[in-house]
Amino acid sequence: MAPTGVRRAAGSRTALRALAAALVVAVSAGCTSGEREEGGGPRAAPLRLPPRHAGFDYQIGGAYRPPAGVRIVSRDRSDSPAPGLYNICYVNAFQAQPAERSSWPAGLLLRDARGRVVIDEDWNEPLLDIGTPAKRERVARRVNRWIDGCADKGYDAVEPDNYDSYTRSHRLLTAADATAFMRLLSRHAHARHLAIGQKNTAGLAGQRRRAGLDFAVTEECGQYDECEVYAKAFDDRVVDIEYTDGGLRAARARWGDRLGIVRRDRDVSVPGSAGYVRRVR
Repeated sequence: MAPTGVRRAAGSRTALRALAAALVVAVSAGCTSGEREEGGGPRAAPLRLPPRHAGFDYQIGGAYRPPAGVRIVSRDRSDSPAPGLYNICYVNAFQAQPAERSSWPAGLLLRDARGRVVIDEDWNEPLLDIGTPAKRERVARRVNRWIDGCADKGYDAVEPDNYDSYTRSHRLLTAADATAFMRLLSRHAHARHLAIGQKNTAGLAGQRRRAGLDFAVTEECGQYDECEVYAKAFDDRVVDIEYTDGGLRAARARWGDRLGIVRRDRDVSVPGSAGYVRRVR
């Protein structure tokens, strides 16, 4: 986010003008693009943002040696970053992994009017209840511990998944709930000197500054003709995963010279697996 300038004091007195000018210099020196939160003060150190139009690999299904030409890699928080590359740490932040469901307090799982847990049927993942400020704080405390782990391992950025889970909540959660929760995560990530990426959710790209987001990780923006939304919102700091050859062609045709694009298999499997696919052309 571009730094906010300091308004000069009115009047012609030299002392006031000098003071205002000094404040402008201080803000500019201590807060470059990506270092300042909306409504907050400058952070202690600049963030390292992902390079534009760089070779990308998506390895959240298991880490392996990045192919030649890769400069950015995303891996699950349980894995270690790839030496010498820009590393993004994947965290499932808005839903519970099936194997971790029992570790979540029952009161933090979203429930319908009958008390049944609301499930993302595609992945059998319970939605987390971020519908009130108090619950958002409780969920964020747990997720932020994972973000701490990403920082401790040496990652450069974090990718909180399922930002769009409110669309699967049967109207129990709202876009405002999602943005407010994301802001809690972004503040913590920035405090740990991690950049934070918006995962999908094109409809909220316009809220990126309010949410404190720095770049985007998209799935099939070529397939669904959404790349322009993210490219505009994040000034081309976008990495995209396509899961079909048609999606890869569409993404490359319009955005191949501006974004980091890779074709992966839907299971995001490792080399040697029967279904492994990775292509950039």
